[in-house]
Amino acid sequence: MTSSSAPDPAARPASRRRTAAGLAAFAVLIAGFCALGVWQVQRLAWKQELIHQVDSRIHAAPVPAPGPASFAAVTRQADQYRRVTASGRFLQDREVRVKAVTDLGPGFWVVTPLEDARGFTVLINRGFVPPERAAPETRLEGRVEGPVSVTGLLRISEPKGGFLRDNDPTNDRWFSRDVAAIAKAKGLEGAVAPYFIDADATPSPGGWPRGGLTVVRFANSHLVYALTWFGLAFMSAAGAVLWLRDERRRRAGGRGCKPRL
Repeated sequence: MTSSSAPDPAARPASRRRTAAGLAAFAVLIAGFCALGVWQVQRLAWKQELIHQVDSRIHAAPVPAPGPASFAAVTRQADQYRRVTASGRFLQDREVRVKAVTDLGPGFWVVTPLEDARGFTVLINRGFVPPERAAPETRLEGRVEGPVSVTGLLRISEPKGGFLRDNDPTNDRWFSRDVAAIAKAKGLEGAVAPYFIDADATPSPGGWPRGGLTVVRFANSHLVYALTWFGLAFMSAAGAVLWLRDERRRRAGGRGCKPRL
């Protein structure tokens, strides 16, 4: 009985191609997971800076609300949640009620246009009312007719509805504070601010509407996401090592002795 340990020359190129393809696939996975991890780290830095900026804005001294000359420069990034003041007279006959859910329960935001003394109109979210206080006649004391000054947080318009429903201006049914749509539906003329103001907690006459309920909260799970992506990259690298080791063993087994009679 004799034996031969000569490898099959035809098998070598196929084995090498399989190894190269496998390593390339693992490399793509590792690079992709690492890229996603780095992206989440960048998002984490951006989110932390945003939270810092907003926190500084909501605790800063109020400044006059931007007027017509500054409307075009108002942006979400630069102005959202900035403390501002506006002074003038409410247009009580053009009030709208916007569906809301707050810590006080379900109800409505009372949004009233205010003619600012500087010559423009700005929508004021005066605050929350429960369903039984939605009708204006149930809170007559809060319908101030004289000059007022409002302090609150500048908010960017909320177009296209909310609560998975579209605004219905024709029937005066609102699900988001869409400044342009409200201004059009209520016939507001002249310069209208492209933002609205969430009034602060200064009590309204009669107790309603109730302001100061703006929720300033930012989801920040980017660190968890980054660790997840980097973890998947590590697991892919470990899988590549184990797979390559198995390939080498398979090749070594293919070069074993074959019995020959």
